[in-house]
Amino acid sequence: MGIDLNFTKGQGTGNDFVLFADPEGQVELTPAQIRAVCDRRFGVGGDGIIRAVKSRNLDAGAAALAEDDAAEWFMDYWNADGTPSEMCGNGIRVYARFLIDNGLVALADGDTLAIGTRGGVRDVQRNLTGFQVDLGRWKLEGGEPLVRAKNLQVARPGLGINVGNPHAVVALADDDELDSADLTFIPQLDPEPDDGINVEFVVPHDPLVVDGVGRIRMRVHERGSGETLSCGTGAAAAALATRHWAGAGAPNQWRVEVPGGVLGVRMFPTEDGEHVSLSGPADLVFDGVLGVA
Repeated sequence: MGIDLNFTKGQGTGNDFVLFADPEGQVELTPAQIRAVCDRRFGVGGDGIIRAVKSRNLDAGAAALAEDDAAEWFMDYWNADGTPSEMCGNGIRVYARFLIDNGLVALADGDTLAIGTRGGVRDVQRNLTGFQVDLGRWKLEGGEPLVRAKNLQVARPGLGINVGNPHAVVALADDDELDSADLTFIPQLDPEPDDGINVEFVVPHDPLVVDGVGRIRMRVHERGSGETLSCGTGAAAAALATRHWAGAGAPNQWRVEVPGGVLGVRMFPTEDGEHVSLSGPADLVFDGVLGVA
């Protein structure tokens, strides 16, 4: 049966999403319907879909409430190909903006909004650039899978980083290499991960550090979405990998340039280990109604 989907289009540094409110968890789109909505020629177009649903009304939300009973809202995120994803760093900032602007939550300056995701509860705050999200503890997955991408002549080792979802970060020699990579094709990894992976290609600026802030450029191929103008968790993974490669004395604050803009990444200690945060803009672009078959 078809539905009329009342939606909002949002974006964070060009990473774009179709958002809709379904607090009671009554609208479950099929993978085919998600692909149709995200189609850039025949649908609204987007890198993914975000459903705003109360955590208590979703099976996956039970774990979020068990982790933090303040996580009233769950970010039910689906990639453009109809597959679910654990987390989305740009998407959660846009989701926070959506909840606030639609009067579903209130977030005063200095307050924290706890949001449930499949990757765990994430805390969001307002800041000067828009919103900042604590992505939680990160993990160095290690390993050096060989990564091949179209137009890159030689396979490169990738560094495994997990920030609630999996990433392989690849260092390139210069801007020309970064610009020449054709990410309309899925990068090939050896060994290939079972559940797919996000792949970031990174070039450091020269000098790498200015006024205590590390600076890198990045492009990304997101599993389930293809090349996107930005990937928030990917920016965090790229900064973490570059700090790892740079060694002792590398900064904990980074400026990450993506095709869609600039994101800020910061590493900081907590009682349960080092966390990484992501900051950047989050904008709602337009509202509409789409008939979904």
